[in-house]
Amino acid sequence: MFTVNMKTPPFNSHPQFREGLPKLPVPPLQQTCEHYLAALTPIVDPEELNHTRKLLEEFQKPGGVGERLQKGLEQRAKKMENWLSDWWLQTAYLDYRMPVVVHSSPGVVLPRMEFSDRQGQMRYAAKLIAGVLDFKSMIDNETLPVEYLGAKPLCMNQYYKVLSSCRIPGTKRDTVVNYTLDKRPPTHITVVHNFQFFVLDVYNSDATPLTVDQIYIQLEKIWNSSLQTNKEPIGILTSNHRNSWGKAYNNLIKDKTNKESVRAIQKSIFTVCLDAPIPRVSDDMYRTRAGVQMLHGGGSRWNSGNRWFDKTLQFIIGEDGTCGLIYEHAPAEGPPIVVTSYLYRKKSEMVRTPMVPLRMPQKLRFHITPEIKKDIEEAKQNMNIMVHDLDMKVSVFSHFGKDFPKSQKMSPDAFIQMALQLAYYRIYKRCCPTYESASLRMFRLGRTDTIRSTTIDSDKFVKAMDDPNTEKVALLDKAVKAHRAYTDMAIRGQAIDRHLLGLKLQAIEDLAALPEIFMDTSYAVVLHFNLSTSQVPAKTNCVMCFGPVVPDGYGVCYNPMDTHINFAVSAFNSCQDTNAARLAQALEDALLDIKTLLEQTPKANKAWSRQSSEGEQLLII
Repeated sequence: MFTVNMKTPPFNSHPQFREGLPKLPVPPLQQTCEHYLAALTPIVDPEELNHTRKLLEEFQKPGGVGERLQKGLEQRAKKMENWLSDWWLQTAYLDYRMPVVVHSSPGVVLPRMEFSDRQGQMRYAAKLIAGVLDFKSMIDNETLPVEYLGAKPLCMNQYYKVLSSCRIPGTKRDTVVNYTLDKRPPTHITVVHNFQFFVLDVYNSDATPLTVDQIYIQLEKIWNSSLQTNKEPIGILTSNHRNSWGKAYNNLIKDKTNKESVRAIQKSIFTVCLDAPIPRVSDDMYRTRAGVQMLHGGGSRWNSGNRWFDKTLQFIIGEDGTCGLIYEHAPAEGPPIVVTSYLYRKKSEMVRTPMVPLRMPQKLRFHITPEIKKDIEEAKQNMNIMVHDLDMKVSVFSHFGKDFPKSQKMSPDAFIQMALQLAYYRIYKRCCPTYESASLRMFRLGRTDTIRSTTIDSDKFVKAMDDPNTEKVALLDKAVKAHRAYTDMAIRGQAIDRHLLGLKLQAIEDLAALPEIFMDTSYAVVLHFNLSTSQVPAKTNCVMCFGPVVPDGYGVCYNPMDTHINFAVSAFNSCQDTNAARLAQALEDALLDIKTLLEQTPKANKAWSRQSSEGEQLLII
């Protein structure tokens, strides 16, 4: 899933292992200010850039505010395991008040399964559950292989946060709970079918996990106990605006039965959603329909109530063979994707085991008062608005995969990012701030930083691409090299975005006046990511999808396979200027045009860039 090396650990992969990793550095102030100006150059006008340059000169003066904040950050870095991780969790996730659905939680579409009935659905679900329990045992026994980037081990901390965890809504700020280290850690999962939640104990009395056929029998019981479809979709409450859900949550758990039911969901190891089939579409439209199914469930008429969106990890299995997962982003980035690689290792046959009486799965009860009913209706309406507003296109670019850029000695990721820059420029005749995720897992408790794909060199390339009188290949090569250089900076903790955020939060923590650079128009512009992108490479033929991060933006995720590339492009219908299918088509055209350009240019004239593949391996949402 991560394209990193997996090795049997010479030391265990428990969180204690992270003590051997370096701490996240605080980049030099002058370096960040220089790179910040460079990042602004292609996206703001010269007058605004000049104004920002003067503010930065003032900010960097010896003994000035920048130096004071930098020293404060450096002191914080000495005292803490990771100077950024707590701040990032709060500002990026727990303080964020938009719904987690579409706006935060990514979905993953797995290859379509060969079944279209409830028996097939439950057989697959049973094998999947057993596969995740195998993965859990590796975590519990501390035998999960440590991942390496070259010879450098990566922080495994996030793996200990994805199971038995859940987000808890608040009226102003959320929290995350994890029950893994409880004296009596959870031994159950939650299964939801027809909007009804069940506790399914997945371990026998001797602490061995249930076999695949035992799980299947229990799922049959759940199915037969949840045939009524007129139940209130209590789960849809979790899709609402966080402040609204926080108020509804406080009201919901006033009732003792409701509180116990909610706690059972929150404490469960993970959730399995057995979805009803949704209307059939053409094969061409299937991937897109599956993408929105993973992201939001299709609306209140379909499967959006068949979720608990605050749960960190939810596996979704449709009766029609549509499968995937959605994960709440606060605790972790990539591990849920890695989990899926273990699911395919289960043997496909159902092995019969001696019949042991199994306790009936417990149906979770909810008392629905008129006030809770009103909250559910509001959440339904808001969900349906989100569903209608999301514009999604999931497609397979089948002309070539990462094999072609590799044959040209180019980074596949940089190649795709330059095609994205070209596609956007051709539509809008301008460059825009572009976010690409880079992992900081080389450092203790590392999360992510931003690769800024829009550079001075990418700007020159995209403007030259449709001009017949320019040396396009040299400009492409320079742009690809610039992207590679910034990627390497980012994964080594030297990018600008988290450093600037840290300086701003340090000023707030010091109760000092906010420096002018953070109130400058340029700072608002540089953080308005019209393109929010992520490469999520996987061994399975899957694709991740997520929503745009700004109202007039796009979310673009891609999985480069050897001979094709899976793309998911999202936008909002409420913005007249964006269109997911149009960008997807422009991206396909750009990829083909760049390939043609390279093939038409004699190799002797190409300034080939032989690049390290290290950075490539740590690009993940």
